[in-house]
Amino acid sequence: MTFSPSDWVSAPNELAGKTILITGATRGIGRAVALACADHGAEVLIQGRDETALEGLYDEIVSGSATQPGIIPLDLAHLDASPYEALSEELQAAGVRLDGLIHNASILGERKALAQTSVQSWHEVMQININAIFLLTRALMPLLEAAPSASVVLTSSGVGRRGKAYWGAYAVSKFATEGFMQVLADELAATSNIRVNSLNPGAVNTSMRRAAYPGEPPDTNPAASELTQAWIYLMSDASREIHGQALSAQA
Repeated sequence: MTFSPSDWVSAPNELAGKTILITGATRGIGRAVALACADHGAEVLIQGRDETALEGLYDEIVSGSATQPGIIPLDLAHLDASPYEALSEELQAAGVRLDGLIHNASILGERKALAQTSVQSWHEVMQININAIFLLTRALMPLLEAAPSASVVLTSSGVGRRGKAYWGAYAVSKFATEGFMQVLADELAATSNIRVNSLNPGAVNTSMRRAAYPGEPPDTNPAASELTQAWIYLMSDASREIHGQALSAQA
C-alpha cells in the first residue's frame, strides 16, 4: 500500500501537543523526520549514540521551532533490557505520555552472500535492526498506552518485502521488522488505541543508500526531507484508522 504525500497536506501545527520518540535521529531519514515533526509542533525525543550529534540536532530544532526536544543518548547495541526499562521509568517519572514511536535506526552490515557473512556482522545487524525494536517497544508500551491514540511506525525496506541476493542480514532483519509489525498490530487490534504500521521509504539520498549503491549518482534519489509528509501523516490523528499496514513512502 502506498501513501502518497500528494493525497494529504499537513497543517502547520499538525502534531501540536504530541510527544514523539525517534530512533536513529542524528542522520538521514531520522534527522529529517525529527526536524519535520518538531516543525509541525511535536515535542520530539531524539535517540542516538553520538551525544555530540544529538546536541547539534537539539540546537537546530530549538532554533527552528517553538518546541524543545529531549535527548536520549541510548546505544541500541545493548543486549539486555535494563537500559530500555530505565529509559521508560525515567520518562514515566517525568509524566511523559508517548503519542508516537518511530523506529528508524538501522545499520546496513555486510553486503555479502549469507554463507560469507561474518557471525559478528550478523549479530550486530540483528541487534540494532530488530532486537532493539523489541526491547524498546516492550519497555515503552506503558507510555504508548497512556496516549489517547498512539502511533508506532517501523521503518522497512524493499528488500524486507522481497528478498534479494547479497543483502544478507539487513534484508532478513527487515523481514523480521515486517513480521514484528504484523504480530504487534494483531495483538493490539481489539485491545488498544495504539496503531502499528511499517513504512518503506524507498530509494532515498542517504549515506546508507550511497554505501549500498556506490556507483549510483546520489541525486538520482530524493532527499529525506522531501518524504517526511508520510511520517507526519502516520503520526497525526488523520491516520487513526490505518493499522497493521505495510506502507510505502514512494510509488
